[in-house]
Amino acid sequence: MAAGILLSRAAAVVREAFMGKYLGTSFAADSFRTALRLPNVLQNLLGEGTLSASFIPVYSELLEEGREEEAGRVAGAIFALLVAVAGALTLIGILAAPVLVSVFTPGYIGGPRYDLTVRLVRIIFPMAGVLVLSAWSLGVLNSHRKFFIPYVAPVFWNAAMIGAFIVFGPGRSPSSMAVVLAWAALLGGGLQFGFQLPWVIRVGRGLRIRWATKLEGVRETVRNAGPAIAGRGVVQISGYIDIFLASLLGVGAVATLTYAQTLYFLPISLFGMAVAAAELPELSRERASADRIRERVNRGLGQVAFYVIPSLLAFWAVGDVVVAAVYERGEFTRSDTLVTWFILAAYSVGLFASTGTRVFSSAFFALHDTKTPAKVAALRVTLSALLGVLLMVQFGRVSFSGAAVGPLEIPAFSFGPYGFGVWEIQPIGGETLGPVGLTGAAGLAAWLEWWLLRRRLVRTVGEVRPPMGDVARMLAAAVVAAAAGRGIAFVVELGNVATAALVLGAFGGVYLGLTRLLGLEEGRAFVDRFRRRLGRRGPPR
Repeated sequence: MAAGILLSRAAAVVREAFMGKYLGTSFAADSFRTALRLPNVLQNLLGEGTLSASFIPVYSELLEEGREEEAGRVAGAIFALLVAVAGALTLIGILAAPVLVSVFTPGYIGGPRYDLTVRLVRIIFPMAGVLVLSAWSLGVLNSHRKFFIPYVAPVFWNAAMIGAFIVFGPGRSPSSMAVVLAWAALLGGGLQFGFQLPWVIRVGRGLRIRWATKLEGVRETVRNAGPAIAGRGVVQISGYIDIFLASLLGVGAVATLTYAQTLYFLPISLFGMAVAAAELPELSRERASADRIRERVNRGLGQVAFYVIPSLLAFWAVGDVVVAAVYERGEFTRSDTLVTWFILAAYSVGLFASTGTRVFSSAFFALHDTKTPAKVAALRVTLSALLGVLLMVQFGRVSFSGAAVGPLEIPAFSFGPYGFGVWEIQPIGGETLGPVGLTGAAGLAAWLEWWLLRRRLVRTVGEVRPPMGDVARMLAAAVVAAAAGRGIAFVVELGNVATAALVLGAFGGVYLGLTRLLGLEEGRAFVDRFRRRLGRRGPPR
């Protein structure tokens, strides 16, 4: 699972690099980002999260009991049901595209972003329906203990868009390229589903695609899907609120927000989601023992902390280096890099909370409590929206520019109409920082979710928290590593990619070396594995 996620996320970063090069922060970039998000409601409400909570348990139980023929009929009936529901919603989305764009992105009305977004939504909506079927394939394969294929399948979706950039990107305007990209995304959705289909047919020997809603397994799946859809709907609303508010901030706000999100979600997917998904079946087996659940949750939090704490420090200290390496080329300017860095840094305020809450949620799911995470998520979304409006307005009054001083680029800020300027030579740009307020609010709201979930879980299983002594040592090592990385970034003048490789290599090396010296088990194990890969023996265990 981790290997598949890593490859698909790596492909997504490559896709984003091309996106930055050919679309930058233009109005076409805003339109394409919005067009991807609006149809995404299908994938979020009917896709992997919902099917994991409703279909997979029923289907897996039938397989475990040896009732493969019945399992095949249930899977086929769920497929037919998904085709009908997703197909109907896709048709509605295509017809209602102008209304959706007007409601969710009112800032686009009357400008070039509106017409382009409506056109792109109509192309991309069928893609979301196909990706729902891809999520069904993932559910079938996971139930048969096939994990790599479904999690690596999104590489094909990303590859279709990367190929479109390579073939059609040079010489095209951003708006024309956005249309080509929408068709490529639709094609990529078909490739992602088609790649999994032969494996599904191979393992699903009793699979029968028929309309059979009276089957008990189908009815149970539909009953279980209700609370799961409600929980996913809350998360979906949060994403729409972000787009709604960002659309009011002017051209480029939605694009820079999503550029930062891509990097922000990397550690969440690789570490938070991977640990939470791996712990869920084990926590379920330990459901009867509060002590064992508490022990596994604390260990999971420690594993997450080992990777997320340095990720947080890296985003804060050398985030501009990372953003420049991934995005800064073509239409994506140095000013865009620095603004995206500030947005990423604000997001990262809640990085550890966002990853840790996934471990808490797995514990609740193992305890057969799906309502608590949904209720807490609703509170988080509400607080994020209220704070987002407040901070967005405040940060919207802050303008940003940069000045070159030797090899360094130093940001300067102006507050309100009076402002103040410090460095006036060689300005890099003048950007407002409204999106920083949105992402900062999301980070703060994530800590509310952490606190509420932890408080409720403590009542059930006892004290849960990461090992604080280990966290202190991780933080100390990450601070030193961040200082080393920032120092190298100050003195090195190479290309963006080469600089990032050097800075992040030094950051990772210092962090891992220090965590090993400080006696952290994760650091020792990581370094020892690396040394064995180089053909040398690590110290005796």
